[in-house]
Amino acid sequence: MSELPAWRDRVRRIADSGYSTLLMPDVPSWQPALGATLATAAAIAELRVGSWVYAAALREPWSTAWEAHSLSVLTEGRFEMGIGAGRPGIEVELGRAAVSPAERRTRMRDTVAALRTFDGPDLHTPVVMAVSGPKSQELALEVADAVTFVLGPDDDRAKTTNAVRDFAGRRDMELAQHVAVVGDGIAPFMAPPDLDTAALHAADSLVVLPSDPAAAAEEIQRRREEIGFSYFVIGADFAETFAPVVAKLAGR
Repeated sequence: MSELPAWRDRVRRIADSGYSTLLMPDVPSWQPALGATLATAAAIAELRVGSWVYAAALREPWSTAWEAHSLSVLTEGRFEMGIGAGRPGIEVELGRAAVSPAERRTRMRDTVAALRTFDGPDLHTPVVMAVSGPKSQELALEVADAVTFVLGPDDDRAKTTNAVRDFAGRRDMELAQHVAVVGDGIAPFMAPPDLDTAALHAADSLVVLPSDPAAAAEEIQRRREEIGFSYFVIGADFAETFAPVVAKLAGR
């Protein structure tokens, strides 16, 4: 995180630009702890906040659910819990025991179940689940409110479109799109810095948006109509560039 006053100013500018939600990654050492950071952001501005995403490889279900529920209460319903398996090998890099894909999915399921118990009948914390293969997709169909698809550099537009349409046809739920590249710029924390942007452009990958605001607005609208995406996540470094896009799409 940048110096605290600058970070506070950035949160306010993001809110003033019309963005709906401020999301934070779940990687130790990148920033202060996720729960405290999101609670602070929600107190600074009238934004929704969320985890993008809790990494099941690093987290115990009960305590994660307690944190998520607490954030829902403290923000008066402005928190959404993003959760996924976690980047392969992240737990080993941090000196922790390896966690199998099956155990990661079990933790994801148990976290959502515990969250629903904490929420009780009068609160429903939205759950956004990051999915890749068929097993994580099946889990999302059972327990999530929205999904984002983890896309690799070889996932071109046609392949992704078919996969998302097949998934969306099974249940009515919100579809989120993670945008790691704008033009040739790579969003920090949303992709490795050595990502081959030329290959992504060649594949017409959906993790890319044009840097020109008018072209980006047209492309977002295209993806809404042709694929069904309604939730787009971009890096904070591109927030000011995309402010005109937000204003146009919101009819401001």
